[in-house]
Amino acid sequence: MASFIPRPASRLASNVLTRNCRIQVPRYASPFLGRSFATPATESEQPRLRLGSIAPNFKARTTQGEIDFHSWIGDKWAILFSHPADFTPVCTTELGAFAKLKPSFDQRGVKLIGLSANDLKSHGEWISDINSISNTTLSFPIIADPDRKIAWLYDMIDAQDTTNVNEKGIAFTIRSVFVIDPAKKIRLTMMYPASCGRNTAEVLRVVDALQTGDGKGVTTPIDWTPGSDVIVPPTVKTEDAKKKFGEVREVTSHLAD
Repeated sequence: MASFIPRPASRLASNVLTRNCRIQVPRYASPFLGRSFATPATESEQPRLRLGSIAPNFKARTTQGEIDFHSWIGDKWAILFSHPADFTPVCTTELGAFAKLKPSFDQRGVKLIGLSANDLKSHGEWISDINSISNTTLSFPIIADPDRKIAWLYDMIDAQDTTNVNEKGIAFTIRSVFVIDPAKKIRLTMMYPASCGRNTAEVLRVVDALQTGDGKGVTTPIDWTPGSDVIVPPTVKTEDAKKKFGEVREVTSHLAD
């Protein structure tokens, strides 16, 4: 596998606004008052989820029984992904697609767990629809989160879309994805509005990229897929890179050995 070695570049200051995390689900005043989904008081109690921070732990009822999230993850990778509501067209197609890709995630040591803002009875009926429509068998758990406590804990709420609420004015969840490693650290997040379906192939691709980076000590360029060229960090000398990776290809002055 060919590798690139970029020269060091100046570091750019990050302007990403991120969130610090907590381990247990906190008690807080409901953020869902009418159409005002967050207030300064509730925002101050909400965890801050940074990449590299520990994913907040929680206990929940799922379609496969009650779980403690961290215990459920164990020594595997995990993908937690949320859905606005049961029996919605986009969510149904997404869960069917994830169900079909589950063997590929299994091969990578990744556990899947969904979340939707409905109760277990609704989830059970919905799974039958998903299996029928997608011609699959959904075999991973779906969390019941009718009161949105876990959705709030993981900031899966869209503050701008005031139409994405139920009949009581409680905000549904957006389409969030959290990739969590065996150390329970958040390694990657994706957020989509309720109107936009996800790309399951991209979720699988980023898992491959993260695991390759961890295992080989490399980074991956744009549109990388397994078997494609990777980038050797500039801290690795050219001769050391050749010893470690074999073939090393010089591309340009900033992608050079």
